[in-house]
Amino acid sequence: MKPTQTTASICCYCGVGCGVLIEHDGEQLLDVSGDPKHPANLGRLCSKGATLHKTGDLAARALDPELRLGKGLARSRTDWDTALGHAADIFGRTIAEHGPDSVAFYISGQLLTEDYYSFNKLARALISTNNIDSNSRLCMSSAVVGYKRSLGADSPPCSYEDIEQSDCLLIAGSNMAYAHPVLFRRLEAAKAANPAKRIIVIDPRRTDTCDIADLHLAIEPGTDVALFHGILHILLQQNWVDHAFIQAHTDGFADLAQLVQDYAPAHTAKLCGISEADLNLAASLIGTAPSFLSMWCMGLNQSTSGSAKNSALINLHLATGQIGKVGSGPFSLTGQPNAMGGRETGSLSNLLPGHRDADNAGHRAEVADYWGVDSLPANAGLSAVELFEAVRTGGIKAIWIACTNPAQSMPNQTLIHEALVACPFVVVQEAFFTTETCRYADLLLPAASWGEKEGTVTNSERRISHVRSAVPAPGQARADWAIVCDFARRLERQLRPGLPSLFGFSSPAEIFDEYKQLTTGRDLDYSGLSHQLIDELGPQQWPFNVKTQQGTQHLYTDGKFATDNGNALFVSEPYQPARERRDVRYPLILNTGRLRDQWHGMSRTGTAAQLFGHVEQALLSLHPDDLDKHDLHDGDLVRVSSRRGELVLPVQADEQVRPGQAFLPMHWGDRFLKGLGCNVLTQPAFDPLSKQPELKQSCINIRPAELQWELFLLVEGKVQERFEAIRPLCEGFDYLGMGLIGRDRPALLLRAASIQAPDAELLAQIDALAGLDSGPVLSYEDPAMAVSKRVRLDQQRITAVRLSGETAARNWLRSLWLSGEPASELSRWLLAPISTPPGAASACADKTLCNCIDVSQSRICAGIERGLNLDDLKQELGCGTQCGSCVPEIKRLIASLAVPA
Repeated sequence: MKPTQTTASICCYCGVGCGVLIEHDGEQLLDVSGDPKHPANLGRLCSKGATLHKTGDLAARALDPELRLGKGLARSRTDWDTALGHAADIFGRTIAEHGPDSVAFYISGQLLTEDYYSFNKLARALISTNNIDSNSRLCMSSAVVGYKRSLGADSPPCSYEDIEQSDCLLIAGSNMAYAHPVLFRRLEAAKAANPAKRIIVIDPRRTDTCDIADLHLAIEPGTDVALFHGILHILLQQNWVDHAFIQAHTDGFADLAQLVQDYAPAHTAKLCGISEADLNLAASLIGTAPSFLSMWCMGLNQSTSGSAKNSALINLHLATGQIGKVGSGPFSLTGQPNAMGGRETGSLSNLLPGHRDADNAGHRAEVADYWGVDSLPANAGLSAVELFEAVRTGGIKAIWIACTNPAQSMPNQTLIHEALVACPFVVVQEAFFTTETCRYADLLLPAASWGEKEGTVTNSERRISHVRSAVPAPGQARADWAIVCDFARRLERQLRPGLPSLFGFSSPAEIFDEYKQLTTGRDLDYSGLSHQLIDELGPQQWPFNVKTQQGTQHLYTDGKFATDNGNALFVSEPYQPARERRDVRYPLILNTGRLRDQWHGMSRTGTAAQLFGHVEQALLSLHPDDLDKHDLHDGDLVRVSSRRGELVLPVQADEQVRPGQAFLPMHWGDRFLKGLGCNVLTQPAFDPLSKQPELKQSCINIRPAELQWELFLLVEGKVQERFEAIRPLCEGFDYLGMGLIGRDRPALLLRAASIQAPDAELLAQIDALAGLDSGPVLSYEDPAMAVSKRVRLDQQRITAVRLSGETAARNWLRSLWLSGEPASELSRWLLAPISTPPGAASACADKTLCNCIDVSQSRICAGIERGLNLDDLKQELGCGTQCGSCVPEIKRLIASLAVPA
């Protein structure tokens, strides 16, 4: 047995940037725990971070380069020399024939800073194109514009410690309890320690985050600008503004004061769909607080007016002087682990390294001189939505996609899939071959993943951490920077023959040391840092320059901003309604967002059955009144249509959603949900400044799906292999939802439905793949009714189930499988042609409420009904004692089920 080792690294999910301790034996990841020395999380982890070692199933990993030598042909395994030589030949020939802007790169906020820098240098210095954009365009580009317009630079001024130190904290457009749970735990603890701390949550839904709020403003979707202007109107009316700060440190206030006169309380409250009393209370809490902190995420950013929303919120801080001091300031929550690093290295089409702008001739000259090239391209680069439209229409003839899955995450998926089909050459650099985008790869390059990579990331509070590798990458997988530099050196032979290489790097530390000099003298200056210094001092906040030799906790403490004259700017823009509004044809507003235990397109979390325990399938959430209006019940299948596409989905009643609105998790793509996934419904309209699409607001209609034939499959063991084999067989179904289930015995879970039954051969193929075609299998067949039931028993325990025609027993059988107990009543049930099994009437699809300890909702409910309170439940069941993500939901159950004393 190999000795175990511990390597300190960083979680690869959200922008909190939690430190993790990886336990491993030098070859395999064994366990993960929070790093108590890391200042971002102080040892805490959420359910996703705590299960990192359980993700990344080798059966889902890309292990070898694969090359397709012609459209319509299958890819075949190859070696790196052949793969990158072919790529360099295609890119070189395309550039020679059609120019540098005929190629493009679409990269990711999950890359490390060194990876990002390599891609930027490749695109801009070698190829001479600004056609390089990142999936951070979908999450943080409006925040970038907000900071730059108001404060002069993309520099969030706050630190996580401000959560504890703020007297009034506003959370806008973020279900922080799900999206940034470690920070939310800090907020819960801070509120418990100081009950006088006031918390305002702005969100159309009543999410788990709202449970901590003193005031929840359930505004109409998209009305944030009107709300912030209305609050400022009251602040001015009550003289709750800092005139001295405004006079000394800002410009543009007079114009804004004039604009907000149009947002009187009665008018604003009506626009936003809230009470005038709540509007006045929000203004009072903000205006009278000694310190005021705001935190926001996708609800503000993913909008056609995302930049205006960011600026309107920052206006409140400038008007009250609540910036540049402890417990105060505008603080955007970053969605991805290194979206900040991407912004720093210039990895959006309009940016350059060191917080420079691609449209600024002086900035281009500075970077070109440093890189030793004649010039950088002046042509505007294409942002994400524009880029894929250019791919679809033929302007882009070769695209390189790295560490992201646009065939799941981009809006208007019909267009994206058309683009990838049409593109002459698609390179996908990816750790998981299972993503929706990989099916379109003409060249698939296997990349190293978390636990196998080294470099740096920057979290939401500007803190740079060292990501360390613990085990080698499997197969032929390589680090992203190494792939880029190897390709670049080959392409240089065509584009810069005879000249010294720009990509002679042998380690990520060398890349960091080159890149950091481009931050010298800039607002983010971290020229004083190195990998070695981070190892010695621990993670550090920028700026950290050679002179100060220490990190910076707060920015703008002297009232000097990163503008030409040192003053912050009030931005005056009126409220504009969302691009798409309800009408008779599309009467519901669809909102998309995160779940607690899943991440993005589930390329990683989708390999861990444990992470499906809380939510097993994509569900459309509607207010009970809307279900009644359409004569629908929980679990019914509906056809959901927008102006762009249609999905078939099960519905659930959810009182957290207001009437006239709907909610759908963002995570399900065409791999887990037939029909191109949730983003087939969302719209590509984008903010004119940030180019960030309005993923948060689309209009839909629903109608019963009326699918008579149903299929249910549950089979344990070899889940990834079975998933990959069974998924292609299911294209003929009108509805298909797939996922995993179980903790210690992972199983594949499938529910499907169609207008009519498929042919028997298809069911026979599925049975063979599920091990239901032979062995100890109980079966019942009624061809006339198109009903078929099969259950496999191994040592009297259920290991596989397939129901077709009718699936009334699915929850009962699922419960029997989960219990692992002998299934003694199966034979009697199977003899009935269509029957309700014993106890099935009351059986429901129980869920795992506490993923860390594996505590089901039914056990927690039983404890509550016995009179247990939250502390009792924690002590008896262990729920809520680890990451704490389940606590808000447990509190709601206690409130609804507790027996009066």
